Amino acid sequence: MSPAATGLEDQGPVALFGTSADPPSCGHRSLLAGLAATYPLVATWASDNPFKAHGAPLDVRARLLGTVVAALNRPGLRVEQGLSSPRAIETLERAGALWPGRELVFVVGSDLVPQIPRWYRTADLLGRCRLAVVPRQGWPVAPADLQPLRDLGGRVELLPLSIPATASSAIRQRARREQVPAELWPELIQHNLYGLSTPP
Repeated sequence: MSPAATGLEDQGPVALFGTSADPPSCGHRSLLAGLAATYPLVATWASDNPFKAHGAPLDVRARLLGTVVAALNRPGLRVEQGLSSPRAIETLERAGALWPGRELVFVVGSDLVPQIPRWYRTADLLGRCRLAVVPRQGWPVAPADLQPLRDLGGRVELLPLSIPATASSAIRQRARREQVPAELWPELIQHNLYGLSTPP
């Protein structure tokens, strides 16, 4: 039984997962489901990553993410768009205000690990949370990659989740049905998002 199914959303750690998914892929959907099965409460939001270019505006990406979360229908999984900030430390400060006294687990994909030491106030950020790294296919994590974070005081762990190798960039170039959650197709087609006007 998942933690969310036990009615313990008000206890234990809060997993925080911001994503610049553009659009959300089946990989993002699988990750959200895996987090919901691991933590009693998972808060997710659409983010603007200052190290990435985005194809759709933030409000559009937030709406698409909300559609995926609604389709997953997990009690402990929710969209908290108010946590979105280009600076992770601000997200953690907002999360601390929302859930005072709860342990915060900041979830990132393994592709972001090399960037984190360059983030704003990294040491402060790592002092406010546990860092959970999700391996992405094509982005293996070696112990040496995590050492700079531990040197900054980070409590780092690898999550044993298996995520399909689907990338938003590939969807934007040429969408295939198996890459995109089924619940998103009607909205993508209706609004001609990412150049889609008919089912692939």
